[in-house]
Amino acid sequence: MPYTYGTPEWEEAFKKVTQERIANSPRPFVLFSPEWVGEWEKKLQNDEKYKALALPNWENPIVIHLLKNPAFGVDQDIYVKMDLWHDGECKSIRYIPSTAAGDPGNFIIGGTIERWLAVSRKQLDVVKGMMQGKLKLKGDLPTIVKAVKAAVRIVETVGEVGGVYQDELTPEQIESFRKVVQDLVKEFNIT
Repeated sequence: MPYTYGTPEWEEAFKKVTQERIANSPRPFVLFSPEWVGEWEKKLQNDEKYKALALPNWENPIVIHLLKNPAFGVDQDIYVKMDLWHDGECKSIRYIPSTAAGDPGNFIIGGTIERWLAVSRKQLDVVKGMMQGKLKLKGDLPTIVKAVKAAVRIVETVGEVGGVYQDELTPEQIESFRKVVQDLVKEFNIT
């Protein structure tokens, strides 16, 4: 039976699954896999550079919206929420259901997986990508621009976590990634 998003049971079970995957999955992790997201969360939570650059009154989650692309094992849109708070506190980074992505106060930055890979490889600046329409922003651009240094640092942490990019995967690895995402979607009711 799937868990209900937003409940303490959902949060506890999601943490447990992520920790088990981190402990038992081969490294390097695939970008945006649950175990990679768990490693990114730890990195951001302990990143002094990000904490120094974050706005002291920031209270807005940022949701990364990855558009589906079956060629990369992503059969549905994926939403990854960074729950960011005052002075650079990162409460969590989690997959979330699409229905929760539009919660009030959330900034949603959407793009194809190819665009997100370009961002993580530093081939596309996230702020320029939003201004050029290569990444779509739902939320107030001037507010994001005020936090540009913190946003750049968040993107830098993606590269520091490292990992395997979807366009580097073999067909077998793509199928494995697809199964992981499908299982997570079913168990945690992330649709």
